Amino acid sequence: MAHDLPPLNALRAFEAAARLNSVSQAAEALHVTHGAVSRQIKVLEEHLGVALFVKDGRGIKLTDAGVRLRDASGEAFDRLRSVCSELSRDVSEAPFVLGCSGSLLARWFIPRLGRLQADLPELRLHLSAGEGDLDPRRPGLDALLVYAEPPWPADMQVHVLAEECIGPVLSPHFAGFQRLQGAPAKALLGEALLHTTSRPQAWPTWAVQQGLDPTAIHYGQAFEHLYYLLEAAVAGLGVAIAPQPLVADDLRAGRLSAPWGFSPTQAALALWVPRRAADGRAEQLAQWLRAELARQSA
Repeated sequence: MAHDLPPLNALRAFEAAARLNSVSQAAEALHVTHGAVSRQIKVLEEHLGVALFVKDGRGIKLTDAGVRLRDASGEAFDRLRSVCSELSRDVSEAPFVLGCSGSLLARWFIPRLGRLQADLPELRLHLSAGEGDLDPRRPGLDALLVYAEPPWPADMQVHVLAEECIGPVLSPHFAGFQRLQGAPAKALLGEALLHTTSRPQAWPTWAVQQGLDPTAIHYGQAFEHLYYLLEAAVAGLGVAIAPQPLVADDLRAGRLSAPWGFSPTQAALALWVPRRAADGRAEQLAQWLRAELARQSA
């Protein structure tokens, strides 16, 4: 149609050349070749049916039509730059809402929140806890920190932070603590093991890795969430199983012991960011989380 806008790439090339009064400088500013800018200007002139530049010695000069279009396009691009800058500033000043399980939040993230704020003072982080009901695809959540197994969702930018390693833990206050120290892994088949309904596969996965029959596991008290499970273990109520980062502080303080160590699973701790909302803050947070996990395991 006669009233359609010209190709935007052509307008962009013309605006840069007219503003800088140089095709070469426009090419440099747009990170393209001199020939590419010249071709786009030619496309624009053919679309409009008028000449926009004429030769002026070794350079170029705007025609009357070119001056009119320069003023109009310059004003339009200036407005676009201003609005885009405002939008970017709004995003950078808005809180970055991170969702994660309450167990991960309470047992790992909150104890390190002060260090995160000191290392990334410009990141305004808002934490949202949930158990299985957090979806970064929904409005109000910018990213999700989660233990999960690949394949990863196609609509997510997934930052893999560390492989998951799980293992049994027990407190020195547990009645069978001394008896189990130094005992082989199969000794746990005689225990009523604490477990969580949110991760029912944890004990069977570990048993298979140890060459044990998962059907021989004897389950004791169940807890809805991992946080409660680990609090019960710390209180000496039995043997629990958990990802290593969530008990690292307890192991260091002597509140828990891990006589059989930790074994990797197929899962990983990862930061999920919707591709539609990915920005530099997510990458910055992922780098910090990765470094913090590495520092903890060193």
